[in-house]
Amino acid sequence: MTIKVGDRLPATTLVKVTLDGPEQVSTTDYFAGRRVALFAVPGAFTPTCSAQHLPGFVAQGDALKAKGVDEIACTSVNDAFVMKAWGQTSGSAGVTMLADGNADFAKAVGLTMDGSKFGMGTRSQRYTMLVNDGVVEQLFVEAPGEFKVSSAEHLLSEI
Repeated sequence: MTIKVGDRLPATTLVKVTLDGPEQVSTTDYFAGRRVALFAVPGAFTPTCSAQHLPGFVAQGDALKAKGVDEIACTSVNDAFVMKAWGQTSGSAGVTMLADGNADFAKAVGLTMDGSKFGMGTRSQRYTMLVNDGVVEQLFVEAPGEFKVSSAEHLLSEI
């Protein structure tokens, strides 16, 4: 079942990219007591993700924070080392990278896609959610092949 506005995020584990290396974090702890703009991409270093999705959140970081967002985070079905490399090469210092290497989070929220025909296996759908103290406040899921409603600009217009 797909998560929806008003639902509490399921308890799973993500791997946060830190300067000291990968750090496992529970979603319960990570999202507690703050407002997080979380966006998910099908894959690090993929065209739309690298050219538009991540750069949009980097560029709009200050505007999102001015609207009450405490943290901006990106998740993808990649390992923490790939997420770290993507973050570094993309200049995304203001975005927390959260690896979902086994797609546990994507499955738990019901937002997976089958990328097998592209050699990618199970991946996350492209979406943006605003999470307030662990509860989904806003959720924008893209149609296959689209990049409209999950952009940082769209989220800003909805807050």
